[in-house]
Amino acid sequence: MTDGDTNLPTIERKLGLQIWGIENMRMVPVPEKAYGTFFEGDCYIILHAKRTSRGSAVDLHYWIGRDSSQDEQGAAAMYVTQLDTALGGSPVQHREVQGHESETFQSYFRNGIIYKKGGVASGFKHVETNMYNIKRLLHVKGKKHVSATEVALSWDSFNKGDVFLLDLGKVLIQWNGPSCSIAEKSRGLALARSIRDSERGGRAQIGIIDNERDSPDLMQIMRMVLGERRGELRDAIPDTKADELQKANVRLYHVYEKDNDLVVQEIATRPLTQDLLQHEDCYILDQGGFKIYVWRGKASSPEEKKAAFTRAVGFIQAKGYPSSTNVEVINDGAESAMFKQLFQRWTEKNETQGLGKVYSTGKIAKVEQVKFDTTQLHARPELAAEQRMVDDASGEIEVWRIEDLQMQPVNPRTYGQFYGGDCYLVLYTYLRSGRPHYVLYMWQGRHASVDEITACALNAIELDKKYGDEAVQVRVTMGKEPRHFLAIFKGKLVIYEGGTSRGQKSTPEPAVRLFQVRGTDEVNTKATEVPARASSLNSNDVFLLTTSQVCYLWCGKGCSGDEREMAKMVADIVSRRDKHTILEGQEPAEFWEALGGKAPYASEKRFQEQVTHYQPRLFECSNQTGRFIMTEVVGFCQEDLDEDDVMLLDTWEEIFLWVGKASNAQERNEAIASAKEYLKTHPAGRDLATPIILVKQGYEPLNFTGWFNAWDPYKWSDGKSYEEMKNSLGDVSAISEIKVDLNNLSLNKRTLSTTNLAGSGAASASSEYKSHLSHSDSNSYSNGSNYNSNSHSSPAMVPNGEGIYSREVLMHRTVDELPEGVDPTKKECYLSDADFHDIFGKSKDEFYQMPKWKQQNEKKQFGLF
Repeated sequence: MTDGDTNLPTIERKLGLQIWGIENMRMVPVPEKAYGTFFEGDCYIILHAKRTSRGSAVDLHYWIGRDSSQDEQGAAAMYVTQLDTALGGSPVQHREVQGHESETFQSYFRNGIIYKKGGVASGFKHVETNMYNIKRLLHVKGKKHVSATEVALSWDSFNKGDVFLLDLGKVLIQWNGPSCSIAEKSRGLALARSIRDSERGGRAQIGIIDNERDSPDLMQIMRMVLGERRGELRDAIPDTKADELQKANVRLYHVYEKDNDLVVQEIATRPLTQDLLQHEDCYILDQGGFKIYVWRGKASSPEEKKAAFTRAVGFIQAKGYPSSTNVEVINDGAESAMFKQLFQRWTEKNETQGLGKVYSTGKIAKVEQVKFDTTQLHARPELAAEQRMVDDASGEIEVWRIEDLQMQPVNPRTYGQFYGGDCYLVLYTYLRSGRPHYVLYMWQGRHASVDEITACALNAIELDKKYGDEAVQVRVTMGKEPRHFLAIFKGKLVIYEGGTSRGQKSTPEPAVRLFQVRGTDEVNTKATEVPARASSLNSNDVFLLTTSQVCYLWCGKGCSGDEREMAKMVADIVSRRDKHTILEGQEPAEFWEALGGKAPYASEKRFQEQVTHYQPRLFECSNQTGRFIMTEVVGFCQEDLDEDDVMLLDTWEEIFLWVGKASNAQERNEAIASAKEYLKTHPAGRDLATPIILVKQGYEPLNFTGWFNAWDPYKWSDGKSYEEMKNSLGDVSAISEIKVDLNNLSLNKRTLSTTNLAGSGAASASSEYKSHLSHSDSNSYSNGSNYNSNSHSSPAMVPNGEGIYSREVLMHRTVDELPEGVDPTKKECYLSDADFHDIFGKSKDEFYQMPKWKQQNEKKQFGLF
């Protein structure tokens, strides 16, 4: 195929995912049911479109199977380039290699990616639904990003640290290694259910082995397929992931041709600035060999643009990096969020938008104070997140100072006054849904001792325990107080540079002090002590100069009336002397004398700081191997917060650490250290004083939940744990001995002892299981089976032969009116699938995924409660 060929298929302009395989050098659509399954001998093109605040964003990927041919790889790369042109040059392009896919790619397949042996050239096709003549072993890896690779049907393929799925068509056996985490088991189960529902039409059974001794029947099947196991299993294989130090090592190269030779010239290292990228040129950004970015300037030549992937691959080879290294090609003006965050500052053309802060110059530029209605916070959590406000700041405050490494209560009359030589604990209590919630601020003075800072953290842990470990803990560095902290002191927050608020002061207070006051109302005002010199003044603000005789309110030319009023309120806190208001340019001689004489100060221009939009990013933190490793979750949602994890949410102004209930003690204890390490190693050179907020599972404040779409506050009480999901598959006592012959799986029934082989069907007790046994699997089962009715958790175990009743028998019936054996708390389980869907408008699987309170409401509505 020549470059001139444009044999592109029809591309639908729609949101979501579209996938094509390369067959005979042509793009052939992959059926939607097979999305997430890739043949190792093939190459694929993946197009993903999503809505953004600025319209839509398109990503184009070409995926290379480990056994694919060079011709197919070349065709895939060329198609991506052609698609990019056809879509107007806006997509971000990616090169993906099997087993080393980018986090963006993996985010499209939430249930996991399955790699299958073979390919189109070998006559393989994507499996059709309801195909049962299958025998394969899948090695499942990953917690946040799951992939399953087909491996040899042998015990030699197993290890102690991963999940393995033995897929026998009508039966899927999930074997969990003894070192597996809960999250890995949960993700493995999600993948098994996905195979059952999408590939088998729901007509397969899932068995789970958590402990081999507890699952003799399932182990018997495994031995029949794999043979007897000889020797010990291999130890867990650690993941080889780039650590944050490696990712922080960013280098920018200018790439150009000279006398038919490709020249790659290093021009900058971290921290990178946006002005290094010239529109006429192309650049390679090397993120420590972890990922290679190619940036194509708008005015660069078409030949240079076409050669982007070729140059990236050549660069990878020249550097000696693995051939699996990720490549992302981006166009000038259509940069991805991941690319922009590698730069210290990024400004969009004609926008005051970018990462962190945007700076613009102008005559005494003013910060626009955004006013918002605090009463909207509960109704609009996204506003709470955007404004960094937990509530309207009307709650109760208690303050303690750390003295002799212990907590000493602070006099309420001095609340809001903080000294740089001290550390403080501030407990804020507010009501939400009628019950108290807590925020615990740890304020660390710039001149406090290491012992005091340590004691502050230890006392915070003790105080948190007193309140049932429910408090949100916020580390506050002096001078970097978050917005809510300012708001709770109602405009009376004063930060003294040094000294202490203790009764016995070791050094006398200075006779002359200067305070810079910034803020327009009680929610956003703070007074900060600055060196008492004329050079500290700024025409944009109000300053308070206190002496032994008088307190001057110095009003700069650029300050507003609101700012002057707030300064008057603060003046009464910092001085009991007479107040003299003076305007810039009309200062008396005594004013300059107190400051040690006149000196130049910022009077005409100031960089304007604007809080700007930053795309929040969620990471899983791990420090277990001694290396600090973070795995990003792209397109995150509440489901990505696993109870055995510590997760980091970066919103630029603040860093949240979310601690799951079942997370291990080591990761919990190292959470704050992990957040500091994240800031230290961030390629954009982040401010190390950024507030760090510790949030516990089940006690998430609004300024955290607002970053998540459709947060469900009942998830932690109603959501299913791994054990509940496993149990909901059904613990069936009447499955008989299963004999496996290698050509076909036949299941002959006679009563066995309890086995962990589970029914197909919904995530909770489902009638599908029984109906499959009775009808669709009639060839595999004898008809004379007896069902044990020890439990009513599933209709598979009701004494009547079918377990299905008409809606008339179940709806609006009292307990006495129900058929014998029907569990009155689970009436809906006894409906046929057709009746269930007709009544509830959804499948059983969808129904049981809902929070319990929603299930109960719907059951009440339809007379099935």
